[in-house]
Amino acid sequence: MARIDGRDNNQLRPVRLETGYLKFAEGSVLITCGNTRVLCAASVEEKTPPHVPEGEGWVTAEYSMLPRANRERSRRDIAKLKLSPRSAEIQRLIGRSLRACVDRKKLGERTITVDCDVIQGDGGTRTASVTGGYVALALACRKLMADGLLREDPLVGQVAAVSAGIVEDRLLLDLCYEEDSAAQVDLNCVMTDQGRLVEVQGTGEGRAFTLEEQRALLDLCAGGIRELQALQRAALEL
Repeated sequence: MARIDGRDNNQLRPVRLETGYLKFAEGSVLITCGNTRVLCAASVEEKTPPHVPEGEGWVTAEYSMLPRANRERSRRDIAKLKLSPRSAEIQRLIGRSLRACVDRKKLGERTITVDCDVIQGDGGTRTASVTGGYVALALACRKLMADGLLREDPLVGQVAAVSAGIVEDRLLLDLCYEEDSAAQVDLNCVMTDQGRLVEVQGTGEGRAFTLEEQRALLDLCAGGIRELQALQRAALEL
């Protein structure tokens, strides 16, 4: 059975990274994955949170969806007077993922916050936020070096993320909304450019899954992430 958008089972949705999307942010990119669009902006502050050891920097993230990012309007988090549990979980994932590629001592005593705002959601918003967030972070680090505030690039590698899942007993890469909502198994994977796992989130939605199926899903993700990291390098002209 063909996928809803005609892709092969191991094929990413069309991906585009538009850098310099915002005028004032130290680093920014609009990432488009199929019909999902996330605006990622990195901001630098010359201070760190109290829990960060002296001589080290910090990288964190915030995540939000615009009210009409989805098929029906959702309320803004601020209207509910607190961050939704889903948004809180996702922004912690993004922050952990980005910190995995940073030498915090080389960053110095400063904080880089990467805001990920979903303009349009069609599946994979958290993975798109990680992939685009890395590019925004890299651009911010590049600006710090150009301004003479850093002597060395604090980035020690790349991170990118993608989803995979089992839909009607087929293993599929990079699920769109219709596939994600019907998935029997849903898995999100964050990986470095050295092929090391940063985080894996896997859930049996309609049935349990085997270790062999998990490995096959991770292999699908690894192939997709290699493609995404090549696109990151092209966007950064590396």
